[in-house]
Amino acid sequence: MVHNLAGKTAVVTGAAKGIGFAIAQRFSDVGANVIVADLDGEAATAAAGRLPNAIAVTCDVRDEEQVQALVDTAVNTYGGLHVMVPNAGVATVSPITELDLAGWRNVMSVNLDGVFLSIRYAAPAIVAAGGGTIVSLGSITALAGTPLIGAYAASKAAVVNLTKTAAVELRDHGVRVNAVVPGFVETELVTSQVQVFEQALGLPGGGFRGLIEQKQGRFGTVSEVADAVMFLAGDESTFCSGSSLVLDGGLDAGLF
Repeated sequence: MVHNLAGKTAVVTGAAKGIGFAIAQRFSDVGANVIVADLDGEAATAAAGRLPNAIAVTCDVRDEEQVQALVDTAVNTYGGLHVMVPNAGVATVSPITELDLAGWRNVMSVNLDGVFLSIRYAAPAIVAAGGGTIVSLGSITALAGTPLIGAYAASKAAVVNLTKTAAVELRDHGVRVNAVVPGFVETELVTSQVQVFEQALGLPGGGFRGLIEQKQGRFGTVSEVADAVMFLAGDESTFCSGSSLVLDGGLDAGLF
């Protein structure tokens, strides 16, 4: 079956690895042109080289000129932009009372400013191409207080709200804007902090995985997140805008 995204152009930020690369790969699999954008230019080039119809762009999503250049590259290379996925993100593990302002601002600049700039510059290009979609990456931490990653959770809560506002503003211009809100997914961003969480929460070795299994059954996978992004980016969700699709194995549904 020919997917409606075949021949269209999609930009994915933070796409050199993890969830971002899984999303880029899914777009490529259905015949879309993909711009693999990442702060790590070498990793982006390597990732794009694994896809048949992709190019790499080094981009710091905190930098307005670089984000604008990223969108311009998509338009100039492929003739238009149809899908933007602001995925780039960072996290800092620290109690709020021990987090310095520089650490707070770094998380906000990537996770929130990066999404704002992506929407700000992608939306006019998508309108010019005849319409399309923006799918931002939220987090289940946006929906509840989350100890030790307060800056990350706050940034993702802001992304969810920004998604709704952008959806309302862009609806009559043919641009749908939605968010995917994953629970804990087994990525390097999460697994690299497991020992920190265990120590801070007083858990034994391996205790964090047990906590995840209790709360959401298991870790999510990058392919599951990519499938959700594809759903929101494609014609299967044409009446869906301003929504937050939660993928958390029931984490947010129960008290225990």
